[in-house]
Amino acid sequence: MALDERLEAALNAQVTMEYGAAYAYFGMSAWFEAEGLPGMAQWMRAQAAEELTHAEKFYQFILDRGGRIDLGPIEAPQADFDASIDVFRMSLAQEQAVTVSINNLYSMAVELKDFASLPLLDWFVAEQVEEESSVQQIIDDLGRAGDAGHTILMLDRELGTRLGGGGEQATI
Repeated sequence: MALDERLEAALNAQVTMEYGAAYAYFGMSAWFEAEGLPGMAQWMRAQAAEELTHAEKFYQFILDRGGRIDLGPIEAPQADFDASIDVFRMSLAQEQAVTVSINNLYSMAVELKDFASLPLLDWFVAEQVEEESSVQQIIDDLGRAGDAGHTILMLDRELGTRLGGGGEQATI
């Protein structure tokens, strides 16, 4: 079954959104590197790698369904922040926007009775719950840490242990 042109366009927009999210995470990683927080930078690089994997899942799905890829423009990411918690708040806002977009795709697929899209979208719905929860936990931890430098360093080291999307240490 070929993709409805509206769903194809929306899926292509999602591909661009996922690539944009990866680009934003690379920008966040660069800020953490400049601030001397390599663990948080590593966490953001792993997140960028995960977003690239998400983009590729949608990309391949479009092709598998006989669609055409139409990549949109990606804006430059924010490069400067006031504090670590602000970076993670931006990350959460980004994940919440992705959640809205995935939910809209799901609604469109149901409306169009494109049941072949639902397994892919089911996976992403569950993934977004995990994404938002993990970022919220970091925000909560940073909020509790306040200005306690030793606690920030402890969190930095903990976040630096995050593995990449394929189970390996992310090195992007």
